[in-house]
Amino acid sequence: MMWLSRWARYGGRWLLVHVALVLAMLVGTGAHAQAPGKPPARLIWAFGDSLAAGYGLPPEQGFAAQLQAALRRGGVPATVRNGGVAGDTAAQGRARLRWGLRGLGRTPDLVIVELGANDMLRGLPVAQARANLDLILTELKRRRIPVLLAGMRAAPNLGPDYARSFEAMYPALARKHGVPLYPFFLDGVAANRALIQRDGLHPNARGVRVIVARIVPAVRKALG
Repeated sequence: MMWLSRWARYGGRWLLVHVALVLAMLVGTGAHAQAPGKPPARLIWAFGDSLAAGYGLPPEQGFAAQLQAALRRGGVPATVRNGGVAGDTAAQGRARLRWGLRGLGRTPDLVIVELGANDMLRGLPVAQARANLDLILTELKRRRIPVLLAGMRAAPNLGPDYARSFEAMYPALARKHGVPLYPFFLDGVAANRALIQRDGLHPNARGVRVIVARIVPAVRKALG
C-alpha cells in the first residue's frame, strides 16, 4: 500500500496545486470580463422589410452591417442583427415578431421597427397597417425592449387623403407608445437616382451609407 501513501503525498499535493491554478484563472477571467470602465456590448435588431434587409446588396453593404460599422467607429460597441424580410407587410412582421426575438438568443437593447412601406405600396388600408404596428409596439413594450420607430412617406400616386393618413400613422403610434420616431427612413435618399438601385425603390450601397449617417444620432440616443 506504499504506492497509495506516496500518491496521497505527491499526487494529492499536485491535485491541490492544479485546482488552485484553475481557480486563479477563473477569478482572473471574471475580473477581466467585469473590468470597470468597459462599456457593455449592445444588441440592436433591425426589424423590418427589404429596406432593413439590404435587398439587392451583398450582406456587408446592407443596412445592418453598415449601421454596426458606423456605431463601432463612433465608439459604440454594438452588434446589429438583420431582421429584415423583403416584401413583409406590418401584418407579416407582427406574425414573426416573437419567434424572431427568440432567435436572437437574448433580449436586444434596441429594436428598430421599420415596417409599413409594403402596406403603402400595395394600397392596403392604413387602419390595417396601424393596427399591426400597434400590436408590434405593444409586445415590445410588454417585454420592456426600447424601440426606435422608423417612419415612411406615401407614394404620390396614392392620392393626398391616403398620404395624409398613412404619414400621420407613425407620429401617432410613437406618441401612444412613448417611443422615439425617426420620421423618414429614406431621408436624403428618396428620389435621388444616384442613391437608388435600378428598380427605383431600394437604396444602393451609397444610399444605405446616407441612411445610416442620418439615422445614427437617433440610434445612439435611443440606446441611451
